[in-house]
Amino acid sequence: MKVTALLIICSCLMLGSLGKPQFPEQEKDPKYWNTWAQQTLKNALTLQNLNKNKAKNLILFLGDGMGVPTVTAARILKGQLNGQSGEETQLEMDKFPFVSLAKTYNTNAQVPDSAGTATAYLCGVKANEGTVGVSAAAVRSQCNSTQGNEVTSILRWAKEAGKSVGIVTTTRVNHATPSAAYAHSVDRDWYSDNEMPAEALKGGCKDIARQLFENIPNIDVILGGGRKYMFPKNTSDVEYPDVLKHSGTRNDGRNLVQEWTDRVKDKKGHYVWNKKQLLSLNPNSVDYLLGLFEPMDLPYDLERNSNTDPSLTEMVDVAIKILKKNPSGFYLLVEGGRIDHGHHEGKAKQALHEAVEMDRAIGRADLMTSVHDTLTIVTADHSHVFNFGGYTVRGNTIFGLAPMLSDIDQKPFTSIIYGNGPGYKLVNGVRENVSTIDYQDNNYQAQAAVPLSMETHGGEDVAVFAKGPLAHLLHGVHEQNYIPHVMAYAACIGQNREHCMSSNGSADLRPVLSSIAALLTFTRLLC
Repeated sequence: MKVTALLIICSCLMLGSLGKPQFPEQEKDPKYWNTWAQQTLKNALTLQNLNKNKAKNLILFLGDGMGVPTVTAARILKGQLNGQSGEETQLEMDKFPFVSLAKTYNTNAQVPDSAGTATAYLCGVKANEGTVGVSAAAVRSQCNSTQGNEVTSILRWAKEAGKSVGIVTTTRVNHATPSAAYAHSVDRDWYSDNEMPAEALKGGCKDIARQLFENIPNIDVILGGGRKYMFPKNTSDVEYPDVLKHSGTRNDGRNLVQEWTDRVKDKKGHYVWNKKQLLSLNPNSVDYLLGLFEPMDLPYDLERNSNTDPSLTEMVDVAIKILKKNPSGFYLLVEGGRIDHGHHEGKAKQALHEAVEMDRAIGRADLMTSVHDTLTIVTADHSHVFNFGGYTVRGNTIFGLAPMLSDIDQKPFTSIIYGNGPGYKLVNGVRENVSTIDYQDNNYQAQAAVPLSMETHGGEDVAVFAKGPLAHLLHGVHEQNYIPHVMAYAACIGQNREHCMSSNGSADLRPVLSSIAALLTFTRLLC
């Protein structure tokens, strides 16, 4: 009884200490909700007029590790950053008219990694974990299983169709997600030849950084991190000349940046390594752009030096201005890659601010393109064992405490919690009392149920938000590898060239639908 009374008193104190109404006064009136619902209904009815235009432009926003709980928490954070309670806020992706789910498993993994999933949503085939741009017939780290098992990406399909193509990421440009757009590697960790075993080099396998410049030599825009993998071993970094770990790594002595610069010097090509250089460019005078802003990954947005490192939104802005000059359109891959890193480290605040920044970039892209000719998709490669709960009241800071104590150990707990990870802590053999520490710190590691040095991915489906031409083809629950097929079909590229153009410029669905019907009939006959 004493424990119960203590819990009630503490809960009341926590609720009372907030000192403000827990929801807007207007929400007490049923008319408010009815009016909102009716307007939503009217908007939904307009979607019956499906956009069947041909997609001139394709944009894929990939929030690495951005599972549904991350989307929800980022929505609340966005609102709270704007002085609202947060729950009623809309993310930019929330405004997309079509939402579906993607199954994220790899061919050999129930809970996937970022390499196998990237191969799925970029190359259109499911693959083994740890491999990029190769089919499931390839075996991780076995160089001799590469040849003959390469698969190409939608970025290549777009380039071959005459579109401009770009990659923007907050990670290394040769990290798992972007590398599947251009590389064929049986090991995602082969960033440069320095990270490759002698056997693989002898077998003729190429490191991923080298493949970035050789496999599709005319990628129009490349923005992100990863400088160290492009320069000869022990070459001092331009920004951190005295930091040994940031020096070049290449054993082959090649300066890939210089080679790229030499190749495009007469083609309006520019290399930049800081924000000032990037934003001083006149996009109308740039046809090729390589921007490498850090030796490895870009810093978390909360820790970013706004004078030297561009935000994801700023990089997207420059990229689209360059790419949209092509009258044939463009394909752009944008990765909010450090959402994933924040979760792995148990640093929910870092992860969620990364997600909010990616949403800003989505908003910027929306202002620069038209829904009539641009298919935009926002999704994640996988989720994390991240969630929030604890019966928090409306408007509770997303990084705050639950309004109750544990009825087992009588200690407070944060709403955010991980299933596993580095946030598992015992003090004198019992659970840490979070009220004695700064749980709102940017790098606070949220409590976890199972101790691990790095938190793991989650295996549940992820959301796929879509708008623009033929976005309605993303509906229900699909395999993750379906995504690039929809994008290619909408843009008449890759395997989907012949069906497309009708006399009025819209995409004609009839040939592919009739083909599917024929295939189903043939299957029934076989069975």
